[in-house]
This record gives sequence, C-alpha cells and structure tokens, in this order.
Amino acid sequence: MPDVEAAAEQGRTAASEPRAEGVLGRTYRMLTLGIVTVVLLIAFEAMAVGTAMPAAARDLHGVGLYAYAFSAYFTTALAAMVISGQWSDRSGPLRPLAAGIASFAVGLVLAGSAQSMWVFIAGRAVQGLGGGLVIVALYVVVSRAYPERLRPSILAAFAASWVVPSVVGPLAAGTVTEHLGWRWVFLGIPPLVLLPVLVALPAIRRRAAGPVDPDRVPALDRRRIGLAGAIAVGAGLLQYAGQDVRWLSAVPAVAGAALLVPAVRGLLPRGTYAAARGLPTVVLMRGIAAGSFIAAESFVPLMLVTQRGLSVTAAGMALAVGGATWALGSWTQARPRLERYRESLVRTGMLLTATAIASAALVLNESVPVWLIGLAWAVGCYGMGMVISGTSVLLLKLSAPEEAGTNSAALQLSDSLANVVLLAVAGVVFAALGGAKVGHGSVDAGSAGSHPGAFVAVFLPMAGVALVGAAVAGRLRPAVPR
Repeated sequence: MPDVEAAAEQGRTAASEPRAEGVLGRTYRMLTLGIVTVVLLIAFEAMAVGTAMPAAARDLHGVGLYAYAFSAYFTTALAAMVISGQWSDRSGPLRPLAAGIASFAVGLVLAGSAQSMWVFIAGRAVQGLGGGLVIVALYVVVSRAYPERLRPSILAAFAASWVVPSVVGPLAAGTVTEHLGWRWVFLGIPPLVLLPVLVALPAIRRRAAGPVDPDRVPALDRRRIGLAGAIAVGAGLLQYAGQDVRWLSAVPAVAGAALLVPAVRGLLPRGTYAAARGLPTVVLMRGIAAGSFIAAESFVPLMLVTQRGLSVTAAGMALAVGGATWALGSWTQARPRLERYRESLVRTGMLLTATAIASAALVLNESVPVWLIGLAWAVGCYGMGMVISGTSVLLLKLSAPEEAGTNSAALQLSDSLANVVLLAVAGVVFAALGGAKVGHGSVDAGSAGSHPGAFVAVFLPMAGVALVGAAVAGRLRPAVPR
C-alpha cells in the first residue's frame, strides 16, 4: 500500500505541473541552471586535469606516482557514491550535494597548493570524495524535483554540459599551464563554484530537501557503508596490479578481487550479473556500455600516434567531435514521442557503440583512411549518448522515491567499476602482447608485427562486450505480472 500511495502522490504532483513548462520554465529555471553549472564545472575539471597532470608530476618529482593521481580519485569516489545514496535517501540530496561541492573545492585547493606528490595525490582523493557525493545527489535531485516527463530533458542537459569542456578544456588547461603554471588549473576552479552553489542550493531546498516521508526515514545501513570501503580498497588494489604487470602483482590482484566480489554482490541489485529483468539489467547495462567504450577509447589516441603517425594533437582532435554527437544522442532519447521506444534506443546505441569499437581495429590497416576513426567515434558517441541517458531515465523510472539514492549509487558504481576492471584487463592484455614496447610515432621493423595485434586484442573483445549489452537490452523492461 505505501508504494501505491507514493505512486498516487507522484501522479497528483505530476498532474499539478504546468504541462507546457520545460526544464527552463519559470518553475525549474534556477534549479536547472544551478545543477547544470555544477556538472559543467566538474566536466571542465575532468577534461583539464589530464592536460595539467604531466606538468604537476614533473614539478613535484612524482612521475613514478603519476597513475596514483588518477586512481586516488576513482577509489574514493566509489565509496562516496554509496555514502551519498544512503545520505540522500535519509535526509534528501541537499546536504550530500553541498558536502560534495565543498569537498571537491577543498581537494582542488589541496592539489593546487601541494609541495609534494603525495599531498597532490591526497588532494585528488579528496576531490574523488566530492565527485562521488555530487553525482549521486544530482540524480536524486532529478528524481525528486522534476516530473517524469522532464527527466530525459534534464539528463540530456547534463550530457550537453560535457560538450564545451571536452573541446575547450584541454586547450584552456594547456594555455594556463604554459603561461601561469599548472597550479592555476586547480586553483582557478574553486571560486567559480560559488555561483552554482548560490543558485542551486536554495532551489533544491525548496523542491527536494528532506526525506520523502518524514515519518518513515530509512535506517542507516552500516553494512553498505562497510561494503563501500571494501569496494574502494579492492578497486585500488586492482588498479595497482594493472599498473605494475609482474608475477608479484597477482597478490594485490587476488586480494582486490576477494574484496570486490562480495562487496559488488551486496551493493548492486540482486540479479544484476544474471541480467534479471528491470532494474538489475539497467544497472548491468550501464557498466557494459561505459566499461567497453572507455576501455577502447583509452587506446585509440595511442594507436593513432604509434601506428598511423599522427601527432598527439591530431589524435585528440580525431575524437573531439564525439562530445557533440554524444549530446545529440542524449537529446534524441529525450524526445517525448520516443518514450515508448526507450529500450529499443538503448539496444540501437549499443550496436552503434560495438560498430565504432570494431571499426577502430580497421584503422590499423594502412590502406584504410585514418579519418574513418573520427567518423566511427562520432557514431559510437551518438550511441553512447542514447545508452547513458536512457539507462539513467529508466533507473529513475523504476526506483521508488525513497530508493532513488541507493539505486543511483548502484548505477554509478556499475559504471565506475566496469571502467576500472575492463581498463585493467585491457592494459594487461595490451602489455602481454608487446604493446608496452610501442614507440612514439614509429615502430622498428623487427617488432612492428606484434604491436597491431596488441591493439586488436583490446578493440575486438571490447566490441564483443558491447554486443553482449545489445543482446540483453530486451531485459530492460520489467516482467509483466500475469
């Protein structure tokens, strides 16, 4: 009965909304501008930090610790996602969002003012805490503050927020690094956080603050908090093992897997890895899509530089159009008349993604024009835009209001964990087949034969993973009771 009453209440709320009003209408304008600006700043930082990181590691004499500056962010973000889901379901998304923004800003200041590489890595870890808290809290804001008909549009706006940073971010970060120093790439962002905070938080307080039902506040699940710590440590050990490919690395790899497997089983919906119909398959699909695409994309610039002789800048530009087509794919799934076909759109997106990843292997052939990779990646990003936004919409649709935080955390966990695991697997396979010996812009004749095979051994399996996603897309819709 409570679920029926909650659904009825949602129906009454949706019925009372002005039917013609969009996400930029008077009711939602300040909230939309505020939360989209938060996403924009996070996107800009994510795109810019990779450009400034080499200079920071060199200046802090920490090139040997370079990879940990990235893994520190991801491992703490994993734990923060679970905490944010619990926190949001208990007291609403306002507090975890505010705490996440503050933590993100503190991490930027800590990294930007660091005098040693370990302090810099600590700053990145604090940033990860903030990023994990923010991303889940934002999904809960969307669930509570927007009626179901507007959720595809606001999620499409999130995707569009990454377009400009993906193109301008690296260029702006490079210019700032060259003329002002790498520290200002980090220290320049915290003052900009004040604007979205002042705009978004009051609007969230009005429309989405507090628990769904003050008389039934969910109890704190301490077991899930413990599993969050286990999943962060396990992911960190796996990343460490993937960065140091030796026989001894099997020890942290096994320890990481021993922590991850039970933690994942406890934090993701039951039946996720069996592709149970409905919510479990939505969560699984997110991991399949994000993991396969990101793992493949990480090797595309290296392939273009070492196998086709492109400059680093040209290799990056070959993928730049993907940001725009990703947003276009997200916009496509947000069209109201396509609502009934959302599951089919996700399947189509996975097929486009698989085609793009497989096409990357074709570019290893000198007779294939190198511009094919740009076209293929534009198509793949269009598919990813439909899949990522589509699964987000489906998750919120299938989640009861008081479970939006926990389920959103599961979606983000699936996304991040798949990235960690598939990147680690791809890295090990690539190194084992001689990929680590690839030169910069040229390959000696004696070893040229093995290097293309190392790339093929990454691209084709990841295309296969994407095809698995297309195969299980029919299970996104919950089973209809007899």
